[in-house]
Amino acid sequence: MDQTFAAASPDPLEGRPEPDSAAPPPRSSSTAGWLGALARTARIDASPERIFPLVLDAVAAERPHAPALIGRDETLSHRELAARRNRYARWALARGLAKGDTVALLMRNCPDYLAVWLGLTRVGVCVALLNTHLRGAGLAHCLAVAAPRLVIAASDLADVLEGALPHLAEPPEIVWQGPDARDSLAAASAGFREAPLGPDEAPSVTLRDPALLIYTSGTTGLPKAARVSHHRVMMWTHWFAGLIDPTPDDRMYDCLPLYHSVGGVVAPGSVLLGGGSVVIREKFSASRFWADVAESGATLFQYIGELCRYLTLAAPDLAEGRHRLRLCTGNGMRADVWEAFQARFAIPRILEFYAATEGTLSLYNVEGRVGAVGRVPSFMARRSPALIVRHDVTTGLPARDARGRCIPAEFGEAGELLGRLSERAEYTFEGYTSAAESARKVLRDVIEPGDAWMRTGDLMRRDAQGFFTFVDRIGDTFRWKGENVATTEVAEALHRVAGVREANVYGVSVPGAEGRAGMAALAVGPDFDLAQLHAEMKTRLPAYARPLFLRLSDELGHTETFKQKKVALAEDGFDPDRTDDPLYIDRDGAYRRIDQALYAQIAGGGLRL
Repeated sequence: MDQTFAAASPDPLEGRPEPDSAAPPPRSSSTAGWLGALARTARIDASPERIFPLVLDAVAAERPHAPALIGRDETLSHRELAARRNRYARWALARGLAKGDTVALLMRNCPDYLAVWLGLTRVGVCVALLNTHLRGAGLAHCLAVAAPRLVIAASDLADVLEGALPHLAEPPEIVWQGPDARDSLAAASAGFREAPLGPDEAPSVTLRDPALLIYTSGTTGLPKAARVSHHRVMMWTHWFAGLIDPTPDDRMYDCLPLYHSVGGVVAPGSVLLGGGSVVIREKFSASRFWADVAESGATLFQYIGELCRYLTLAAPDLAEGRHRLRLCTGNGMRADVWEAFQARFAIPRILEFYAATEGTLSLYNVEGRVGAVGRVPSFMARRSPALIVRHDVTTGLPARDARGRCIPAEFGEAGELLGRLSERAEYTFEGYTSAAESARKVLRDVIEPGDAWMRTGDLMRRDAQGFFTFVDRIGDTFRWKGENVATTEVAEALHRVAGVREANVYGVSVPGAEGRAGMAALAVGPDFDLAQLHAEMKTRLPAYARPLFLRLSDELGHTETFKQKKVALAEDGFDPDRTDDPLYIDRDGAYRRIDQALYAQIAGGGLRL
């Protein structure tokens, strides 16, 4: 039976008034989470000039002395945060920045980071959030696509920024921020008024105006700058607040990069909206995590799945029993990690979700189904149409039938997830700064002539109950022996083997063979046994999916958001000249070490694989 996409489902809320945002539902019901999100977002479009900084002005008026942002070096109350962003807004106007101008921001995680972009966007400036881990030409690329009037940069990142300037045709003006910076932003803005800006001071800024440029952090290619409007910021923060139901007593522990959408907008914004506070940390530390969570009084934790895996692998810590977390929310939590994490650390509730900065489709697992990224309930069907279509691994595109239409996947069948585009604001694809990159994301004539859907680039499965599970990134999945191999499913099998701390699975080209053979780079512990792994792969995976090649490494590479790096590993392949890591091939019923002679035999086509 083919799956149906959301628009084909009845909508029991159609024709009814939107829920009253003044009456949030109780936390215990999964339906209440959805209704809470609907309630908080219901009236956003009714006030087109009510942008997020104005919403926070109202919060500051209600809870002026309560903490808002808690950093290592400073804590800002809601009133102090409002005062600072208002000074920055007036500084921007005095500096000659106009509505529609772009300013790039290069700072590490700290409370001031949020104050800067909130202040500048208040007066219509679009802020490009730069990745602090990029260097040289990569950082220069991000600056070039943003074309900023000026860059606000932390003085402790001077070497990083200056290393990118030679790669730019026209270096931008720089305003430094930090205690050791001359003429810093803090000093320059100190004399400006702290009160909310009046209508005669600031230009008219509406929900349709651009607020941010946020760069995608893929594992291949240069980052793309996704456009984020004020409407998108409002929808993200209000929708998420409806799902997690923050109160003034809640405190979010946020150690994700503030230059990304979840760590820098969704997580802190939703909690500030509820009058709560955000604990900002520069980076994640597994050894200090539980002590810091306990000492800070955090009740919420924004995760990436890999962080939870690190915590489950860590040695027992007395502080892990002292936390007050009521909810952990994030994405990328594998089923085995989920169960171990929730059981060991007594986490009352996990809210897994799926979303992309540039995407128009989000999925939320409010029911807590282990391993699922979420579903679209029947009463959300028309509002959030989602469809999985069959994918052609050879072309990298959705398969089409004789009529040229995409083919909906069967329940349980892996295919690409698509989100329908429409004129409704939250489902309008705002695109990238590159028109060509934007066009590649849109798929047309999917179900009917003229329709438009956004490609997620992710392979998913959907079960008969409507739950979606992540399978793989398109481009990571490869074909071997005439079969499609999903790297995440192979990695999950490898992670269940004793001694495997981390597995990164990818396809490698083999001379004379069609497709790509499976290879796994493994970080292993002292209890790892190669023969045991071989035996378990035979019972856990079909022959075509078992890794033909292995690479044993001390550590595996990640992006700054803990995504695994695969490109360099695939380029190294199984050539012992390209790495000092031991390499193995599945041969004659065991994994055997690859030396130069065996490599030459494989590369020359002398072995039948």
